[in-house]
Amino acid sequence: MTKPTEPARSSRRGFYAAGLAGAAAAVAALYVIAGPNGNIAGAESCSGALEAAAAAKPLAAGEVAAFLPASQPLDLKNLTFKGPDDQPVTMADFKDKTVLLNLWATWCAPCRKEMPALDQLQADMGDDDFQVVAVSLDRGGPEKPKAFLQEIGVSHLTYYQDSTNGLLQDLRKVARATGLPTTILVSPEGCEIGTMYGPAEWASDDAKALIRSAMVKPDA
Repeated sequence: MTKPTEPARSSRRGFYAAGLAGAAAAVAALYVIAGPNGNIAGAESCSGALEAAAAAKPLAAGEVAAFLPASQPLDLKNLTFKGPDDQPVTMADFKDKTVLLNLWATWCAPCRKEMPALDQLQADMGDDDFQVVAVSLDRGGPEKPKAFLQEIGVSHLTYYQDSTNGLLQDLRKVARATGLPTTILVSPEGCEIGTMYGPAEWASDDAKALIRSAMVKPDA
């Protein structure tokens, strides 16, 4: 068999090098989210979330068995969506609270099914230390998602939305939110504790135990 010429070998080495560089860049991208003006928010300040993820890992069972504790938490402080007054909100605005960030839409059947449980979780656990933040990704106006929430009797969740789907795209860039619903448990520092892909029974004892375990301070 004819041996490859030196230019062919060089070209192949260049291809492999480019592939490795691309893979390294993809791995690096998993752990950062771009901040305002293109700044990069790294995960250096996420040590607390890493400890919370380790505490929550044994509780990822039963109704929340699919919960994936973060091994290298994302810094999510710069994630942006809109509040009930249509003004921009970032995860940094929930500083000092553990947040269950849920991405949903009315066209997503599993999202619709789990919404009453999210509302009940907020009723049972919502306080100065914890909040469920459910963000509607419905395009168009708020009429349809608000009508749905009213129809099923949701009364404890604040209405958040991102009709541009920018929030979803930002998370997809870092290999999160591959579909809906996606739910991320976020530390008081604004870092990912863990992520759930697909629906869960969030008002269950299993879910509450997992969340509480992640909220316990290491020195408590």
